[in-house]
Amino acid sequence: MDIVHTALWVSDLEATKRFYEEDLGLEMTREFTGDDGIVNYFVAGESETELQFKYDPDGDRSVDPGDFEHTAVTVADIDAIVQHVEEESAGRVVDGPIPFGDIRIAFAEDPDGWGLEFIEE
Repeated sequence: MDIVHTALWVSDLEATKRFYEEDLGLEMTREFTGDDGIVNYFVAGESETELQFKYDPDGDRSVDPGDFEHTAVTVADIDAIVQHVEEESAGRVVDGPIPFGDIRIAFAEDPDGWGLEFIEE
């Protein structure tokens, strides 16, 4: 058994693409529109695990991060990614960077409020 992807609804697909591809440097792996009209957009880093973003162009689906905590991603330079998110992206830094044992972590939110944890080992 392996984790393949996590699916999240988004309100603005273009803002999501900019944040995950341009701001975080993840790579778009595939995109398709289902028979229901929902756009499915996937990104991944160095592993095969993907984040899937679902977008309803008709706007019939609301986005509510609710009790979702975060998705954790590793980064090479946490200070640089935090600075970039704070100064140049539609996301926002919530906390950090802070030391956590042998690593440093920071928490952020993407343009829709989905939580991210950045981990620098």
